[in-house]
Amino acid sequence: MGIDFSGIIVGAAAFVAIGTFHPLVIKAEYHWGVGSWWLFLLAGLGCIAGSLFLHGIVSIVLGVVGFSSLWSIHELSKQHCRVEKGWFPKGPGHTNKKKTL
Repeated sequence: MGIDFSGIIVGAAAFVAIGTFHPLVIKAEYHWGVGSWWLFLLAGLGCIAGSLFLHGIVSIVLGVVGFSSLWSIHELSKQHCRVEKGWFPKGPGHTNKKKTL
């Protein structure tokens, strides 16, 4: 019986995905506003679709990345609220009109 690293790999993939999407959401909201939600949707659906056709750990990691991308849509609207509260600077992606998802 050998050591199985699958759980550690998936945990590390989730850690990296969350750590990557956090600044991506901030940058996307800053530059393009909440209207950039469709980029996260396409990335998420693409990764999830890819996970259906692959096997093993690669499929699992793609699923983790895909759902992290979909969760980023929710975080994008939360980031917009944080910007409106003044916690983050407004970028060129902001207009005078109020945008929500």
